[in-house]
Amino acid sequence: MENKLNGCYLRRAPGTRPPLCDADEDPDAAWNVPMKACITPYSRKVNKAKGSELLPWPRRLTAPPTRLEELGITNEVFHEDTEVWRWRVSQYWKQIKSATEKYSFRNIMDMRANLGGFAASLMDKDVWVMNVVPVNESTKLNIIYDRGLIGTLHDWCESFSAYPRTYDLLHAWLLFSNIEERGCSTEDLLIEMDRIVRPLGFIIIRDKPSVINYIQKYLKALRWDGWSSVEPKIDALSSGEESILIARKKLWKEGPEKLREGNPKEEEEPASSFAHHLAIAPTFAYSFLYLSGRIKFPPTTS
Repeated sequence: MENKLNGCYLRRAPGTRPPLCDADEDPDAAWNVPMKACITPYSRKVNKAKGSELLPWPRRLTAPPTRLEELGITNEVFHEDTEVWRWRVSQYWKQIKSATEKYSFRNIMDMRANLGGFAASLMDKDVWVMNVVPVNESTKLNIIYDRGLIGTLHDWCESFSAYPRTYDLLHAWLLFSNIEERGCSTEDLLIEMDRIVRPLGFIIIRDKPSVINYIQKYLKALRWDGWSSVEPKIDALSSGEESILIARKKLWKEGPEKLREGNPKEEEEPASSFAHHLAIAPTFAYSFLYLSGRIKFPPTTS
């Protein structure tokens, strides 16, 4: 079958377009890869791994995919990952259960999805989960697809195209540590999360204690309620000591409040400066639309 299919392409007249892609090109490469008009040659190994051995839904959600071997992950590690996330998610839900209703969560995003264990643990919930795999872990997206889940690649040093929806819950496991190692801004990511999550939506951040302590300084400027901060137990996925911050975005009902209360000389530069950037963001957006001709000011009258 392999020779027959590729033979059809190879028998075409010289110069026929599109040509076959180079044999060393990765057909799964999807981030910052120039588009080429070429046909990926058929491969028995790749096509077999991509579908023929997958179990029907919902068994495939918890069954080890054949492509784990490409990542050097054993079936035992996969099962352990699934069980750890089942436990973690159950603990998250205990923390926020008292503040939620039946349909509080519909759209959920796992901002660093790893193998998709967080989403798999929500199977009994009536929710839709977007699994985002950082670009430096792109091969894990194959596992998420093989489990029957949806997902995408993204570089969290950049903004995320969330149109046309916002999210009811954002989950970020070791994401801030990941972007800090790459020299990107914690503050920029917090602003991006605030843009993506809906009012009264929840944010669950699980990271190093130093990262959580740093983020907590900005909760007031973001107008996030610090719902809960706990020290979780060490498990098989823990990368040393970790802390969990569960916050909730407020619904703004009144005009802006003064960020500095009490002593006006009290130093709160990080929160104050951060709030300033949040406040002027709509002004920049409006100015851009005006300068680009997409909106016009009404004519003045004398």
